[in-house]
Amino acid sequence: MTTGKPSTAEAGSAGPAARTASGAVRGRAEGGLAVFRGIPYARPPVGEARLAAPRPPEPWDGVRDAFSFGPPPVQTPMPMVPSVNAETDAPGGDDWLTVNVWTPEPAAGARLPVMVWIYGGGYTMGMSSEYDGARLAREGEVVLVTLNYRVGFEGFGHIEGAPANRGLLDQIAALEWVQENIAAFGGDPGRVTVFGESAGAGSIAALLAIPRARGLFGRAIAQSVPGTFLSPELAADIASTIASSLGVEAAITDLAALSPAALAQATGAHAAASRQYARRWGAIADTSMLICPVVDGDVLPAAPWQSVAAGSARQVELLTGHTRDEFRFALFLGGLLGKVTEDQARAALGTLAPAPDGERVYREAFPDASAERLYELVHSDWLFRMPTVHLAEAQAEAGGQVHVYELTWPAPAFGGIAGACHGLDVPLTFGDFTTEFSATFIGEEARDEAEAVSAHFRRAWTSFATDGLPGWSPYRAPSRLTRLMDTDPEVAPYANEESRRIWADHAFAAMPLLNP
Repeated sequence: MTTGKPSTAEAGSAGPAARTASGAVRGRAEGGLAVFRGIPYARPPVGEARLAAPRPPEPWDGVRDAFSFGPPPVQTPMPMVPSVNAETDAPGGDDWLTVNVWTPEPAAGARLPVMVWIYGGGYTMGMSSEYDGARLAREGEVVLVTLNYRVGFEGFGHIEGAPANRGLLDQIAALEWVQENIAAFGGDPGRVTVFGESAGAGSIAALLAIPRARGLFGRAIAQSVPGTFLSPELAADIASTIASSLGVEAAITDLAALSPAALAQATGAHAAASRQYARRWGAIADTSMLICPVVDGDVLPAAPWQSVAAGSARQVELLTGHTRDEFRFALFLGGLLGKVTEDQARAALGTLAPAPDGERVYREAFPDASAERLYELVHSDWLFRMPTVHLAEAQAEAGGQVHVYELTWPAPAFGGIAGACHGLDVPLTFGDFTTEFSATFIGEEARDEAEAVSAHFRRAWTSFATDGLPGWSPYRAPSRLTRLMDTDPEVAPYANEESRRIWADHAFAAMPLLNP
């Protein structure tokens, strides 16, 4: 392990301290908060623990320095995201499974609401060190927790002899750590809200369906839920194909001899060339998202929408939503803005739109839409917008409480062509405009507008975490009231009614293996 080593010399030094079930930790006082970074919630997933379910951390004596973020899990190089290949400022090492805590009141008995962030990144990349929880914790009077979990093949590759969905099991272990320890940091284990975006939101959708996650949180915020959940057959075929390129079987005995970096590189290479497998892997090959949660029947018994509709999350208060222009960012990254052809639109509609007449229905619903607009719409709907709406509908139909929002404020950069794109809600949620993404898509000129929209997000999110009330009415048929998040928010019936109707009878289920 390379970070946060116990040090008895720290026992008498200044700085906030807390005692966890594994030992004492000391953090830093920063801007009116006590901040603890890099606290292990599980053992490093190496050696016998590699490709296994997470195990409790080894206890330590003395006081452990909790000054620095733990090292990130191995990142998978992904198409159109070259920065993943670059060196990061995060520390190296294998002690990936750590949590970070920002708290306004680091004292047992404070009983503040707790918010636990689960990062996105297509289930193949992401790290907790990219998120600063200070502003939410300070302004919202909440205890803010972020965590690392295994991504890519290490976290979600379907491997013979290994438990499925190890990344989700990591998240559950972190939430169990919260239940056991957060009171020592001033948090209330009875008021835990999980929140996350993209793959983080998909993880939360899965957690709503996983029996062993019940009781670990009472509220959930799912921002842009992806609909990509795999059947065991499809997941096994993808894993086998990746492993075969390295000359091994997708079995734990073979893969344990390979480094996590080698598996990550092979996964990235197949993602970049995934369209050649479209006849076998179907729509997932169109997205390059080859590593996703698996509906394995054990960890995840059923696809989230079916479980939630059956009442698995009826006791969880849910807040969910999406951005207006979910796929615009991908068009931008792929250099497709202004270049989508009619053939590309036709192929996308044929692959992604609900059968049997999806292309015709889309063209009738949007008669004036260009090829590029249709291409963007069907990708946005299939990948994020309709899975999110279906999750809300399932929760409402099961008798649970759900609130829905849509981000309509467009990113001002590049003349506004990126629109209200995927991921724009993340810097707005945290009120952090120092990241590379926010600098690119928001910039300095629109900072005042961004601050205004961010204030609405932060207020709604922390209010929801505090009392379950984000500031507008719940979502239910027939009105389907939705909060439109902009500089001047309003509440209106769900705005994408044409798409909702097209997808109304579609079931988001585990994606099958085609033509094996």
